[in-house]
This record gives sequence, C-alpha cells and structure tokens, in this order.
Amino acid sequence: MTVERDLPPEVEDLLTWLRVERGRSSNTLAAYRRDLEAYVDWLGQRSLAIAAVTESDVSDYVGHLRSSGRAASSQKRALVAVRSLHRFLAEEQEGRSDPAAEVEVPRVPRGLPKALSEDEVEALLGAVVGDDPTARRDRAILEVLYGTGLRISELVGLSLNDVDLDAGLLRAFGKGAKERIVPLGRYSVQAVVAWLADGGRPALEPDQWARRSDSEALFLNSRGGRLSRQGAWMVVRKAGEKVGLAGRLSPHVLRHSCATHMVDHGADIRTVQELLGHASISTTQVYTMVSTDRLWSVYREAHPRAVLDS
Repeated sequence: MTVERDLPPEVEDLLTWLRVERGRSSNTLAAYRRDLEAYVDWLGQRSLAIAAVTESDVSDYVGHLRSSGRAASSQKRALVAVRSLHRFLAEEQEGRSDPAAEVEVPRVPRGLPKALSEDEVEALLGAVVGDDPTARRDRAILEVLYGTGLRISELVGLSLNDVDLDAGLLRAFGKGAKERIVPLGRYSVQAVVAWLADGGRPALEPDQWARRSDSEALFLNSRGGRLSRQGAWMVVRKAGEKVGLAGRLSPHVLRHSCATHMVDHGADIRTVQELLGHASISTTQVYTMVSTDRLWSVYREAHPRAVLDS
C-alpha cells in the first residue's frame, strides 16, 4: 500500500480544491500529486521556496524535464500540474504573480488513432461464444464499448439505474464527473438485455452484497462485486487474442474505432464530440483526419485518373 507523503500546504490546498471544487477523479489527483512531489523535490534541491519561484526557475524546470529523457506527453503533464499550482496561488493571494503563466507547454506530437477496420470489429464482437453468465457479460461489454465509445472508467462506473433499455439510452459520467446521455444501438441493447436476464447477471449475484455500490453495478465480476477497470480491460484483451488482435487492442482502441467509423459514415463532428464527452471540439477533430486518409486511400484505388500510369 502506497503511503502519501505530506506536501507543502500550498500544494495540499490545490489538491483539495481540485477534488472538491473541480471534481477531479482519484486517478487525476494521484497524477497531480506525483508531478508536484517531483517539482517540490527539485525546488528543495535548489533551496527554493514555492513563493520565491520565478519564471526563470520554471523554465529551468522544463529544461530539467526535457534532459531527464521524459516523453513530451509526460513533460506536458508535469508542467500542467506546475502551472496549475502557480495559477491557483496567484488567484488565491491578491498581488501574487504567476511565474509559470508565460512558460510554453512542451508540444506533443499528435498521433492518429489506430482504429480497427469494420471487419475486425465484427470479428471481435463475434469472438465471445456461449450462453453462460460470463459470456453474456463479455458480449455486452464489447458491444457497449464499441456501440457508445465509452471510456473504460465510464463503463465500469455504470449502475443499473443509468441504463434505460426501453429508450435505448444510458447515462455516463465522464471526466470531472460530467454527466452525458449516450444512445445505445440495438445490438448493445440486445446484449445488455441478455446479460440482465435469468442466467446472466442474476447468476453472479452473491447471497449477500459486500458493498451497496456492488448491488447497483451494471457489470459484475465472477465474485459478485463491481467489475474493475482491470477486469474489463482483460475482457477486451482476451477477446482480441481470439481473433488475432493481440497487442493492437485496448478499450480505448474501441472508443477510437466507434468515433472513426461514425465519421466515415457521415456523422457530424459535433455529434461525435457530444457522444464521446470531449470538452473541446479540437480533441474530436482528429477523427476527421483519419476519415480524410481513408477517403484518399479509396479514391486512389477507385478513380481511373487518381494516379499516373507507370
């Protein structure tokens, strides 16, 4: 069990604010804590107090992150935590400057999502066979992940009252506990109905629930508890191994595939943004680039004057 160390009061105040006022998840808070612990250690090695930090010091810290060999994405995340700390302190204490405000965030190369083909998705969704409770659950998990584009944390966080099968809708709680309504396709509905019927979820229910939240969970593990992120990840991985997708498949790839295929079939980018729960449209626009690549690929193969004769 990891024991959290005490950090300076200013840092603890920020973490409390992020948890209480901003509703940040435990995973996000843990990442902030790790990055700020490293920052505090770096300041300590230079006998610098947080209140005495200058813009030059923050720039030096960015240089330290870069020279340590950390990936650009890791550098960016660390600096976001540092900037959040100094911005918070500047806003909380009148007249205090923000030494990190003008420090440039490291650029992270944007990679295109590695979506599955529609044929690969079909093979994956047909990989789970049988009618036992685990098979019903696993089929429902795969159908819901691909059918809705949910994050894995959103999937395992679903409770029974978050799903309206008659209306074909579910309620998801995304980053920052933001709520959104997501449509369930007919295949997803059929899979969830089968999972909730006799011989499915009821067969995994224990005689006595360990926690109330377990009794309310949509997806259960084999012991009758709420399915964990790791448990759901294993469901996806095992199904992928059956159809030759080992090493390529993760729950997030299914999310990418859902969005990419919708754009390929003409979905409006704003609709996809709402479905995925992206705060910014720029996050969703990457899927239009994927679709453009596929458009060019098909055009080159199909149009008689797309390429020069050799």
